[in-house]
Amino acid sequence: MSRRHGGGLKNTTVASGDWEGMRRDSAGEWRSRYHGYWPDGTPRGASFLYWLDSVQDSAQFERFLSAKPGRMDLWLGAHTHTAPDDTYGGKSHIERRWGTTFINVAGLTRYMGDQQNCIPRSWLLTFVQGSNQVSAQCYLHSNDYAPQGWYSKFDRAIALSRPFKA
Repeated sequence: MSRRHGGGLKNTTVASGDWEGMRRDSAGEWRSRYHGYWPDGTPRGASFLYWLDSVQDSAQFERFLSAKPGRMDLWLGAHTHTAPDDTYGGKSHIERRWGTTFINVAGLTRYMGDQQNCIPRSWLLTFVQGSNQVSAQCYLHSNDYAPQGWYSKFDRAIALSRPFKA
């Protein structure tokens, strides 16, 4: 059986909730909002880690993290290809849940999904010895959305649970 799933956890970053990766058109047919249609796992779980082994929407990672918040400082997921300012579902590309900061780092291609959503970008995470913060900076690889280069509007300082040691 084919399995299609996202790379982030449910309800953590932009469009990572139930039904948020797809939409229905005026005829009631499923259309992509961010992801394509596959009978197994979508449209409901198109934008998050929907399959774990052969279990749909198991929430095992979410339960593990919520049982003891702060077990992990960062979770880097890469699935939803969209503009850096997108906040669909009330979530942005960087969100904090269960004491963990989740970052949707996807976006290295401009040909994965709808062209309006595919903004080629990458992230620079800067860790400094002895600092309890990491700097997250977004780089736009084209001028399709904003001028190519560092997109400082999206710069973030992310708290770590303890000072970084190399």
